[in-house]
Amino acid sequence: MQKKADKLALDINRYSGRIKPLHGVNNCPIRFGEEKIPEFESAGIPFVRTHDSGGPYGRGTLIDIPNIFRDFDADPDDPASYDFAFTDIYLQNLVNSGCKIFYRLGITIENFYAIKAYRTAPPKDFKKWARICEGVIRHYNHGWAEGFHYGIEYWEIWNEPENPPMWSGSMEEYFKLYSTTAKHLKKQFPEIKVGGYASCGFYAVTRDGMNDFYRSFITWFDEFLIYAKKERAPLDFYSWHLYTSDLDELITHAEYVTKKLRKAGFDRTENIFNEWNYIDKTAKGYAKFDFMKEIPAALFIAGAFCRMQDSPVDKAMYYDAEPSRTYCGLFYFPSQRVTPAYYAFKTFNELYKLGNRIECSGIRTRNIFTLAAADEHAAAAMLVNSGKAELKIELETSACLKKAEITLLDKEHSFSLVKSLLRGHILTLPQESILLLRIPLKEKTSGTGTHSNCCEPEKENRQNFAGLAG
Repeated sequence: MQKKADKLALDINRYSGRIKPLHGVNNCPIRFGEEKIPEFESAGIPFVRTHDSGGPYGRGTLIDIPNIFRDFDADPDDPASYDFAFTDIYLQNLVNSGCKIFYRLGITIENFYAIKAYRTAPPKDFKKWARICEGVIRHYNHGWAEGFHYGIEYWEIWNEPENPPMWSGSMEEYFKLYSTTAKHLKKQFPEIKVGGYASCGFYAVTRDGMNDFYRSFITWFDEFLIYAKKERAPLDFYSWHLYTSDLDELITHAEYVTKKLRKAGFDRTENIFNEWNYIDKTAKGYAKFDFMKEIPAALFIAGAFCRMQDSPVDKAMYYDAEPSRTYCGLFYFPSQRVTPAYYAFKTFNELYKLGNRIECSGIRTRNIFTLAAADEHAAAAMLVNSGKAELKIELETSACLKKAEITLLDKEHSFSLVKSLLRGHILTLPQESILLLRIPLKEKTSGTGTHSNCCEPEKENRQNFAGLAG
């Protein structure tokens, strides 16, 4: 036990931009008879990327271009050439749950061992493939073929083409497919964002001894940027992946991507980190996947949310949230009960809802991560202690702490209210925990009038936030 409390300054009068939408995911649970996913609605998941999408029905009929447009020789202008039935249900489920869709155009991996593949080869007509993608967008954004008006903004062209089970063509063939499709879609729909290519990632940048296969990912990235620049192919966003237990590695890769984009002249291209998860390096076999659901993973996820706020990452999407998937860390299977990792998302969403990031500084311990946000009514701070020791923290803030609430995630608490951890301005942060401190800034108006706040200095602050929110 430490003798003297560390100090944490929570400045409700100083804000520094918006909380980023970092708690997106790939896929989601699908349940018979349910039109939405309550857990997603509760956790405020901002984006769901549709890659490897499946569930209890329609696993082979969802999302993928060959599933929706089954006869490549058919007419892409004829609504009868498309089968949207199962994908319609899936996407409606997401929209009902308050999620925005991040649509991957391409295919789901057929098999890891490449025994035999039917869909990984380049389309026999790139221009026609682009027109088929156009039909999908018209259906979901413009109501075509008895469709919808979802206003889906992000359309990703393929997934991990450097990975042979995903793309059996050459690097140059993928570049041509990307350029042809991106140009066509931006011409037809200038309001959308197109990008790719969901890179396998850049492990060779930070890990010694990587073989030629992993080093080739860097070559792909370099050559893709050269090709896209030469062909003037639209690149509204660049997407990439990483599976790690090292937060420093995550940040290094994020900075690497942005540096490469800017050097190549893509100054406005978004950095989208749309596959990531916690991998326990010490565990063997399926044990490493079990860790994705438990407290160590929750601590890593929450720490990643904090660290990514100051990184070049614009949006992030965790892989995966479909319960039956090996990489799903948010739900137990088959019960579909939520996990500790899920509560890391739920905690972060409390900051995301407030919107405006505020200054939260002072603790320099390596195992402690902090992030804070506020609107005109409340402030909140997320504190992550990934260490094995309890920490005493002295809060320095103009906010009144008398009515502050504390929600805790650790081995004994699952996002539960705990009153005993705050005494005056001294906060106890338990070992291996995620703590949410929520502070009211404005009293509610009642029938007898408005009660004054216990700390008057917040009046000016509320005006500041009202201006920022507008």
